[in-house]
Amino acid sequence: MIRIFIVAIIYLISLFTQAQDRSVPYDLKEESNLYTVEVKINSIPSDKGYIYFAMYASEEDFLNRNIYKKTRVKAITEGVKVSFNEVPSGTYAVTCFHDANDNGRMDFSSNGMPEEDYGMTNNVMSFGPPRFSDAKFEVKDKDLTFEITF
Repeated sequence: MIRIFIVAIIYLISLFTQAQDRSVPYDLKEESNLYTVEVKINSIPSDKGYIYFAMYASEEDFLNRNIYKKTRVKAITEGVKVSFNEVPSGTYAVTCFHDANDNGRMDFSSNGMPEEDYGMTNNVMSFGPPRFSDAKFEVKDKDLTFEITF
């Protein structure tokens, strides 16, 4: 009986020693490959309403308005800054607009021209709607910061 008890104790001890965490200390672990994309607007024409930001993860999503991440901040004339956190490697584009009248959407005149300020990463502004190819950027191995101008 004692022999079975001793064998059982040895078996349990071996289980616990095998179950120890053999992982590398936190500071030596491989990075998670998630990054932060920071977007700043340094000057806003008025402090009325909100600035809406949308991040798209592909050209198809951009065309279909399938937003990957979004946020909004109160408009401040001195400028605003937002961060999109935990972004995996890939190709993205960010657009934004100033909803000055706080109606939750971008307003257009009868001829189709925007009535509210807008912008996108890379600050390429052309006639017509924004294009993914103009606004795209690649997240690979570091955090990124963009400044958008209205």
